[in-house]
Amino acid sequence: MPRPPALKLSEVLAEIRMSPSAFYRLRARGQVPRMIKLPNGELRCRRSDLDAWWEACERDTPAWR
Repeated sequence: MPRPPALKLSEVLAEIRMSPSAFYRLRARGQVPRMIKLPNGELRCRRSDLDAWWEACERDTPAWR
């Protein structure tokens, strides 16, 4: 079964509705989905990593508890 393509950073930002500057601030703190840095410097995110991050964010909200 072929792997689904990893999402581009612009696609991740659009889905999570976050500006690049906010994303990079959170990335410096380790609070964004796991990213893959390609040899050309571009960032990608696997769908499974983004979904896991969303789930973790939901668990951390008071409404989840």
